[in-house]
Amino acid sequence: MLCGKSWAKKMRTYPHSIRVPFPRRIIHRTFQSNALTRIHQTSEVTKTPTKSFKEVAKYYASSIQRCIEAESLEDLRKLQVQMMSCGFPHLSLGNKLIKGYLKCGGIEDARVVFDDLPNRHSVVWNSMISGYIRQRRSDDAVLLYRRMFFEGVLPDEFTLSVVFKGFSDLGFVDEGRLAHGHAVVLGLDVGNVFVGSALVDMYAKFGQMGNSRRVADCVVEKDVVLFTALIVGYGQYGEDGEALEVFRCMLKQGVKANDYTFASVLASCGNLADLRVGMMIHGLTIKSGFESVVGSQTSVLTMYSKCGSICDSLRAFELVSNPNQVTWTSLISGLVQNNEEEIALSKFCKMLSSSTLPNSFTLSAALAACSSLAVLDQGRQLHTIVIKLGFDSQMFVGAALINFYGRCGCVEFAELAHDSLGEPDMVPVNTLIHAYAQNGCGREAVELLHRMQDMGLEPNDVTLVSVLSACCNSRLADEGCQIFESFRHNTNMQLTTDHYTCMVDLLGRVGRLSEAEKLIDEVESPDLVLWRTLLNACKIHGDTARSERIMNSVLKLLPADEGTLVLSSNLYASVGNWSQVLNMKTRMRDAGLKKNPGMTWIDIDREIHTFKAGYFSHPNGEDIRDTLVDLILKVKQLGYVPDTSLVLQEMDEDLKEKTLYYHSEKIAIAFALWKTSCRITPIRIYKNLRVCTDCHTWIKLVSKVVGREIIARDAKRFHHFKNGSCSCQDFW
Repeated sequence: MLCGKSWAKKMRTYPHSIRVPFPRRIIHRTFQSNALTRIHQTSEVTKTPTKSFKEVAKYYASSIQRCIEAESLEDLRKLQVQMMSCGFPHLSLGNKLIKGYLKCGGIEDARVVFDDLPNRHSVVWNSMISGYIRQRRSDDAVLLYRRMFFEGVLPDEFTLSVVFKGFSDLGFVDEGRLAHGHAVVLGLDVGNVFVGSALVDMYAKFGQMGNSRRVADCVVEKDVVLFTALIVGYGQYGEDGEALEVFRCMLKQGVKANDYTFASVLASCGNLADLRVGMMIHGLTIKSGFESVVGSQTSVLTMYSKCGSICDSLRAFELVSNPNQVTWTSLISGLVQNNEEEIALSKFCKMLSSSTLPNSFTLSAALAACSSLAVLDQGRQLHTIVIKLGFDSQMFVGAALINFYGRCGCVEFAELAHDSLGEPDMVPVNTLIHAYAQNGCGREAVELLHRMQDMGLEPNDVTLVSVLSACCNSRLADEGCQIFESFRHNTNMQLTTDHYTCMVDLLGRVGRLSEAEKLIDEVESPDLVLWRTLLNACKIHGDTARSERIMNSVLKLLPADEGTLVLSSNLYASVGNWSQVLNMKTRMRDAGLKKNPGMTWIDIDREIHTFKAGYFSHPNGEDIRDTLVDLILKVKQLGYVPDTSLVLQEMDEDLKEKTLYYHSEKIAIAFALWKTSCRITPIRIYKNLRVCTDCHTWIKLVSKVVGREIIARDAKRFHHFKNGSCSCQDFW
């Protein structure tokens, strides 16, 4: 038996040990008082001194049990002081005291008694180690496990089944494997279901699913814990098909799943988007009696969301009697991921009204919904909630705020949200660069890229995509080329087709079509997006010959590619080749393809108004038309001439002009000006397609006529129109 000093000396010589001070003995100092003396004087033991040691020990043992049943740590401490005060050898009941302290949550008190014990049985070692594991103090548990060997105490199956969790929590891969080897050398039964389950779980958390599966195969009588550990392991490392296969084996062997098993296997179904199997497992969940368990219900609605079955997800949610924070968050996140942002925000409001506080994930999902809908006022209210709950310095919420303000055209607020975060991190920085790219702030994006090294951050592939997009939207061709070349020679990063697509877009838009095409030739397997990007550049610059060659290349990859056929049709129409336009439209019709109509929407006083080209069936249609006619007259006085070359149909010039007058963004702006005629705040519109050249010119002049800023977000970027000019500098 080692004394305290000898033990400390021994630990210093052990290469893997972590030096930590043992708990001080504080019991005498803390609990010696007049009150305790009175307890001693009036106790049954002191009144009957003739009682035998066995009877006194029995009395104290029963008293310890009563403290355990009452879960009273304070009474247990007083009892120990009384035992010591009356001269009773309390260490004779050391095992019971340790058990009592661990049951009552006094692990430090248990450790003091443990260290005082002269002879420690493996049971008491196991109690202390498992106590540390339960309190998530895995480092102390591992230290105690190491100490067992120094004191000549060999671990048993229970020790290993507990300490394996400690190794996995701390990521001690080598020590975990060494302990597995110790078990084999000592002749312990690693085929025991408890040890086997712990080993399966440990190797799964290490990401060594091969070892995990081999251990599981060695266990003859497998239970639900072992199968679930294996299913969770496969699910965590993206091997969801294997997880389902293990679940099938489990059912074949007659092992009944528990709620945690169902939750894990439903998550795998969601990841695989396998709705058929997911519905079958949902039915099995109901049959097994777990339909009312909140964890299983949450997994069911998440599975349906990931499979794109929103109606089933909402029905599953309605069956939850008391949804908790996790359930609400899963529902809202699933709705956002399935482009049901309005429903998501509605559910978020109901969550608040049910007195359930959101967490950082809930707020991030709600902010993502506001970003997609571009509802600035609601997003600002969410920002207030974020600040009140203290999440404004949390990284993912901060990134969601930056993205929200960036997608609403408020770059200055996106910068403030970034600056409010503490330590610099890759996710918020990349999000801010993307916000700069969307709003045409190319110089700021490049500057932030150069500052990343000072922040201690290494740019990644996402950073490069955002910076190249920013250069593309700001006509910074030379800067973009320099940045691309610097990353091209960076051995730490593998360039992807996304990076090449950005460069092709950048070169194509400035008219360097040959360079762009040469760059595509460097890509091993160019995809449709790359070719389509170059085809769009050919349309901008009217290079019909090159576009025909590119079109043939694309249609070889996919004969009925909608984007390519639409671009080709528009290109032929722009040069007046109507026979080829008819040919492209015929091919589209034969393939069952349809061009998406242009739409513009606007949020005024928390009400969304959506407009299509030529759409005047709005309740205020006549007022909108009158306002639009008045605006057209005023901008014509400033030199506006409709660009009829953009009307890709064969018709008279007068009809072409009228077609241009009634584009959806013009109607939306006319409505906004009529509806908010007494205001001076910026007008914000959102369009699903790129804004055309004619509308761009018209909106610039309107901003000068009415003296108000107009912010337009199209499919590519933001345009900030003010006093007759645009932030894009007529380059988009």
